[in-house]
Amino acid sequence: MSPSAVEPTNQAEQARRRDRSFRLGIDVGGTHTDAVILDTTDRVIASTKAPTTSDITTGIVQALQDVLAASQLPPDTIAYAMLGTTHCTNAVVTRRELNSVGVIRLGAPATRAVEPLLTWPPDLKRVVGVRHAILPGGHEYDGEPLSELDEKEVRKTARAFKGHVHAVAVTGVFSSVNAVHELRVREIVREELGADIPVSLSSEIGSVSLLERENATVLNAALMRVAQRAMKGFERAVRRLNIPATLFLGQNDGSLMSLDYAVQYPIFTIASGPANSIRGAAALSQLRDAIVVDIGGTTTDIGVLHKGFPRESQLAVEIGGVATNFRMPDLISIGLGGGSRVHPEAAICVGPDSVGYQLQAEARIFGGSQLTATDLAVAAGRIQLGNPGRVQALPKTTLDQGLDYIRHTLEDYIDRVKLSAGPVPVVAVGGGNILFPDTLRGVSEIIRPEQAGVANAIGVAIAQVSGTVDSVFSLEKLSRTEALDQATALAHERTIAAGAAPDGVEVLDLEEVPLAYLPGNAVRIKVKAVGSLRMVPD
Repeated sequence: MSPSAVEPTNQAEQARRRDRSFRLGIDVGGTHTDAVILDTTDRVIASTKAPTTSDITTGIVQALQDVLAASQLPPDTIAYAMLGTTHCTNAVVTRRELNSVGVIRLGAPATRAVEPLLTWPPDLKRVVGVRHAILPGGHEYDGEPLSELDEKEVRKTARAFKGHVHAVAVTGVFSSVNAVHELRVREIVREELGADIPVSLSSEIGSVSLLERENATVLNAALMRVAQRAMKGFERAVRRLNIPATLFLGQNDGSLMSLDYAVQYPIFTIASGPANSIRGAAALSQLRDAIVVDIGGTTTDIGVLHKGFPRESQLAVEIGGVATNFRMPDLISIGLGGGSRVHPEAAICVGPDSVGYQLQAEARIFGGSQLTATDLAVAAGRIQLGNPGRVQALPKTTLDQGLDYIRHTLEDYIDRVKLSAGPVPVVAVGGGNILFPDTLRGVSEIIRPEQAGVANAIGVAIAQVSGTVDSVFSLEKLSRTEALDQATALAHERTIAAGAAPDGVEVLDLEEVPLAYLPGNAVRIKVKAVGSLRMVPD
């Protein structure tokens, strides 16, 4: 997509543009880095796509330069800049730039049968899991101590970590119910190792289920250095262009968090790209419930739009081969995108390998030697791009079978995320939405919004700030109303801590699940609150 802009038409429009009220959304994908500028009514003033670069930051700077040039806006009119990034996801997948982590589990002697990180892939465990200890502490489901915290052992363990770890992860049994032991351990670790060693607490990251919560907490600790570098790179890119905006990062629930919050909880940026696309699809289509198919250059992400936000997965989600239980969008990702290679064997298939961000060098329509899914779309007349003459001689059987493969793949995976057998509306977004056929089995309507190619950047630009609580309460000690009030108040606190204005925070979703397998009338309460960005003075 070439940069686009809306020209100022009169003095009033020009004066409005001088106001410091615009938002900049950036999303870094595997193939393209997208950027948009929105006004106060969420209207797109300008949009652009720049190739993603190997160092990522260069691509961000290029996208920022292009979108500012297209908008003709002075840099000082940008009030907020929001980034959706793959830095943390890439770090886990490639096993690069991760912290070595000291792992403390509070649950001895009950939990010693299974060591921390036992099921982790060996290569990732070697990089991250340098030291671990299982110490007395933790709580029962009702908040009573499982065993007393042994502060001397905690200090001894912290001293043994010194010089060997870059971060510490602390996980206590049922800390989502009572976090007092985890909080005390953090104090001791900071006393022994200093404030420069970051400490991640499981009560602030995952929900119930000890091992998956521990895994998520260790990954969070491992990603803190990556997050710091990514945040500094983002800030440098924005300041380099003299943009005085307040900066935010996209979370994987389709909301935002401040940079300081993101450095503490980098794991919440994982899968933020697809979540941004779902939020952008909601804004562009004006639908609150639908299937969203985001076709990029490398992969296709299929998710569910529920009440205007990504539907959350109810299952443990694997990240880089590690099972976790923190909030994640319910997605299916497949190796199909605009840069996917077409394999013209006897049974033609498309992907899962891709030319990625080298599409403009490798695809046939751009003079390359690789036959890609984008070449098929151009040969079928779905889009004018590159030099169509380079694919005119493509055999009809190759074209038809390649397009059929794409159609059947989309139909199959859309069926997998549906909750009913009936046809449902589908919103097609992403730069690769040109691969979408006009009709699909099981789909009532295919919506291709204007600006669909930059839905991800729009999604992060319009996002609100959120805070989530997922905890277990014993109704023997609290009334149901008191339990709901406590969970709601904590969700409000977390929303404000993430960067929301204190006034106007509201509960978006509340779920209450009785836990029959636990004694004492236990109930699991999940609360998600959202709020508008905290305004900053000019």
